[in-house]
Amino acid sequence: MTAVVQSPLSPDKDWWRGAVIYQIYPRSYQDSNGDGIGDLKGITARLPHIAELGADAIWISPFFTSPMKDFGYDVSNYVDVDPMFGTLADFDGLISEAHRLGIRVMIDLVISHTSDQHPWFVESRSSKSNPRSDWYVWVDPKPDGTPPTNWLSIFGGSAWQWDPTRMQYYMHNFLTSQPDLNLHNPEVQDAVLDAVRFWLKRGVDGFRLDTINFYFHDKLLRDNPALAPERRNASTAPAVNPYNFQEHLYDKNRPENLEFLKRFRAVLEEFPAIAAVGEVGDSQRGLEIVGEYTSGNDKMQMCYAFEFLAPDALTPARVAEVQQDFAKAAPEGWACWAFSNHDVVRHVTRWGANVADHDAFAKQLAAILLTQRGSACIYEGEELGLTEADIAFEDLQDPYGIQFWPEFKGRDGCRTPMVWDSHAAKAGFSTAEKPWLPIPVEHVVKAVDTQQGRDDSVLEQYRRFLAFRRQHPAFAKGDIAFYPVDGNVLLYSRTLGNETVLCVFNMGAEPATTVLPSGAWQALEGHGFTSTIADNKVELPAWGAYFARLA
Repeated sequence: MTAVVQSPLSPDKDWWRGAVIYQIYPRSYQDSNGDGIGDLKGITARLPHIAELGADAIWISPFFTSPMKDFGYDVSNYVDVDPMFGTLADFDGLISEAHRLGIRVMIDLVISHTSDQHPWFVESRSSKSNPRSDWYVWVDPKPDGTPPTNWLSIFGGSAWQWDPTRMQYYMHNFLTSQPDLNLHNPEVQDAVLDAVRFWLKRGVDGFRLDTINFYFHDKLLRDNPALAPERRNASTAPAVNPYNFQEHLYDKNRPENLEFLKRFRAVLEEFPAIAAVGEVGDSQRGLEIVGEYTSGNDKMQMCYAFEFLAPDALTPARVAEVQQDFAKAAPEGWACWAFSNHDVVRHVTRWGANVADHDAFAKQLAAILLTQRGSACIYEGEELGLTEADIAFEDLQDPYGIQFWPEFKGRDGCRTPMVWDSHAAKAGFSTAEKPWLPIPVEHVVKAVDTQQGRDDSVLEQYRRFLAFRRQHPAFAKGDIAFYPVDGNVLLYSRTLGNETVLCVFNMGAEPATTVLPSGAWQALEGHGFTSTIADNKVELPAWGAYFARLA
């Protein structure tokens, strides 16, 4: 039995509200043993970088035992570390060092599906009568041998794979090697919750729940209806994927999930100060589902949808629209916003195709993200202003990209190794001759060593702005109110108690002037942006920002 590790961090049950979480993709952060793949010891060695940045917590993408068909999101053992990443002792060392530095640790739970090499699935597929025969979603074919429903896999093709041993189909929302667990079965729920307890006893401070709205399917196996073309969007799947052609009423987003999330939350409550954030992937009802999952203080503390991860241009109107839609859909809820992660094109590229000054653009986007109402996720390399890497087809690793190439190039472009030292081989990431993904030259020139201590760098601006954010609690936990959009200028205020902070952003490539809202505004300093004030007007440079406190 695992002894419960006591955290030296303050047992603040509300620590997650307004927290800044730094996402680490372990394959790409730091390689400590020269095999070209990042690992847990590498992460531990680089924790001071995250502490200096000013993040409250880290979220580590999956490092569990896995055949790596989907790079760790296909788990074959929930309670061990894949040898590629190290050992349980390495993980314990990581937890200990993170806590010493004041950083909380969240890990990525993938419980909608497992690997087809997980012992549970190996047993389940062996017969229709074994003890785990109902642990996955097994269904007889239609009389003509075709799949039982029209449900599609997000990775392409049918969501049903034929198994000749059982003479049945099994469901997979993702790769065929990622069979869906049958969470309608209480035994399956118990098993995954035991894994949750295992990591809580080792000292983790919380979880990110992958594809949280995919946990349950419709027991009646009803077909999804077609989605009208004008309602389609590419926020959760690329436009070339027919997955977007259906309204996903029956293969995910099921009401049974709410009761399971209550069971999950009850396990978290067995330990002090634990938090969880859920990933909600739905192109039509994302914010509404976030509201369902985060209301009532008995399910998830926070969730994120794909509104700010989608290709849609980020404009003043869009920022206001997303926050106002969220407030309407989830009045009791709490969001965790991100502009980039391991599944989408890096935001400096996604939104900056026509932007000349990417560094100024990156600095402003950081300030916008970090002043939204909600918690915030920063994805590794974002603090350097990294752009999306262009990976040649022969170097692709991502099965999603290989499937839909060249219209969709997959997710490798945002997963390339972190760049630490511009003078070292492989930018300080690894001593291997060939890392698991190539390191672009245009990233090397933005390595940490080239930006450290340089006042005008993106890295130093992230550090500066995070420190500024900590000085004003309204940014972390305050209410948000939007003023009318003025051309390219976005204006909103954050209020907590007696403090109201005004945030003004020129989201354009040309200077802009705007009139301040009525009130006695005192300009704030320490945020790293410059502007000119005359009477009640503020003049902002391209991609500029201004902050003031209501006197």
